[in-house]
Formats: sequence, structure tokens, C-alpha cells
Amino acid sequence: MKRNKLNNFFSGLNRVVSGAALCFAVLVAQAQTTETAPSNPNVRLGQKALIDGDFKAAASHLQKAMPAESGDPDVMYMLGYSQYQIGDYRKALESFGKVVQLRPDHESAYYYRGKANNILAVQIDTKISSSNREKMLNAAIADYTKAIELNAADAKYYQNRGIAYRDLGILRGTSGMANYDKDKAIDAYDKSIADFEQVLSMTPGKKDIQTEIKKAKVYRDNLK
Repeated sequence: MKRNKLNNFFSGLNRVVSGAALCFAVLVAQAQTTETAPSNPNVRLGQKALIDGDFKAAASHLQKAMPAESGDPDVMYMLGYSQYQIGDYRKALESFGKVVQLRPDHESAYYYRGKANNILAVQIDTKISSSNREKMLNAAIADYTKAIELNAADAKYYQNRGIAYRDLGILRGTSGMANYDKDKAIDAYDKSIADFEQVLSMTPGKKDIQTEIKKAKVYRDNLK
């Protein structure tokens, strides 16, 4: 795959943000609000902003709650989630990293840390070396794999790992890149296809996944 095609593949990928809305973060906020309201006023304000969908305000309030609340994985998760939603992916990486240090079984933190790394890895408007992009994609794959280990029944973990493998295949299969390696690109595409096929086995008939499989096979089979 030629270098000039790389931007075409990556340019729209930042828009591939999960449609999973507040989900876990809101449940945490609601549970804490209804059962035991946090004593820290910035956490309370952050929870309210999060529930209202004002992620920028949520991130601001929750950041002000640091470092006092840095040992609370729920507060750290809400901070990371808010940072992720406003596109502050590097800070989100740090926050989710603290979450999994505090709670190694927090599958959602692994998932969103993986997504943040994947998004950063495919950004074309930042000066990131190809080797660092590869490290980010491998880190994303590792986080999705950990999420799968914790909950193998969630199809979105396989789907996003398949995307990360596909992006790795694009990166390793782009001629002219410092880390070009056709064999490793083929391996990445094969793993991507396997993950997408797993998604289809769990959620049959998904046309978007069927399309992803076809595209991955075309990319793989047209490597030079």
C-alpha cells in the first residue's frame, strides 16, 4: 500500500468514536449520588455535568477534585471518560491508566484506553513517528485483549481490536514507511479478519462488519 493512500485510510478514523453513550460512567455517578453523595463538591459538580452531557464542565470539575480523589477508581474513570469525550485523549490515557492500576479488573477502562490510543495512532495532523504509532496500536490491542479476558461476551471489544489490527496492517503495509513489513502486515490483517468474524458469530448479519471483512481482505491481498 503506497504512502499517499495512508492518509485516505486514516483521515476519517477519528470519527469512529463508539456510540456507547454515558453507560458505565452515568451508572457510577447515579449510584454514588443516590446511595452516598460524595463529600467533595467538585466530584458532585462533575457527576452532575456528566449526567447532563456537559463533558467539558465535567472534566474541569473532576480535575479540580485531584489529587484528593486520585485514589478513587470511580472518580478517575469519570474524569478519563469526560476527557475522552472532549477529545483530550492523552489526558484520558493517563486517567484510565490510573483506573486500571487501582482496579485491574476494570474492563471499561481498558476499552476506552484502547480507543484513545487507537485514535491518537491514526491522527494524520500530528507529528507522530511511525514507530510510535505502531506502539500505540499495539497498546490498544493489548487493552482490548485484556477487556476480552475480563468479559469475552462483549462483541465491541472484538470489533475494536479488529479495527486496531486493521490499522496496524495499514501502517505496516504502507510502502515507504520506516516500519514497512509485508509479512507482519498480512498477519495483522488476518487477525483483524478473525476478530471481525468473531463479531459476526456473536451478532449475525451486521453489514458494517461484513464490509470491514471485505475491505481487510482487499487491503491484505493487494499488498506489494
